[in-house]
Amino acid sequence: MLYDITRTVAATTAVFPGDTAYRAVPTLRLSAGDPVNLVTLTTTPHIGTHADAPYHYREGGAHPAALPLEPYIGAARVVTIARATGAITPADLPPGFSLAGVLRLLIHTRYSDLVDSAWDPTFPYPDVALIAWLAAQGVVLIGIDTPSFDDASSTDLPGHKELGRHGIANLENLFLRHVPDGVYDLFAPPLKLDAACGSPVRAVLRTPGA
Repeated sequence: MLYDITRTVAATTAVFPGDTAYRAVPTLRLSAGDPVNLVTLTTTPHIGTHADAPYHYREGGAHPAALPLEPYIGAARVVTIARATGAITPADLPPGFSLAGVLRLLIHTRYSDLVDSAWDPTFPYPDVALIAWLAAQGVVLIGIDTPSFDDASSTDLPGHKELGRHGIANLENLFLRHVPDGVYDLFAPPLKLDAACGSPVRAVLRTPGA
């Protein structure tokens, strides 16, 4: 079975306040006698479901075009967290939680219940302690269904910087509403964008053996 865990990108899709919303502006139209329909897209690369590049939070960091593909493709564990707001710590993981050798973790919160156009600045986010704990277990990617790895008001971005410190890839704004907890095959590589600070992804989970 396949699960599309991607938010739809539309003019109404929520972005961080002050960021650039999605626009598709027609430049050629079949209805006007042009040979094709053609549009120009304008948007932040952090629209909908996306991957941050290290350049987003570190001067001189890698752009999406230079990111390795391996972290974004492979076995991933989905886990539901009850915390509704604030920092998600290791104590918020379910009792007896174990990665069991899976090196990608996707965190499902109440934010997946919101529509694509909703913006709630009280979203939960991974605490630095959780990122460090996962790094110690060899995790190569952490995904979250909320807009950021830091509090909405943060300006120093400790969560993002902790990811960078350990070389952990990330995914933000996943859509996990209909995905049961468990292990899946993840496919969510970023676009090969030069000079960008992030990239939209089409994130998909597949039940192993499907």
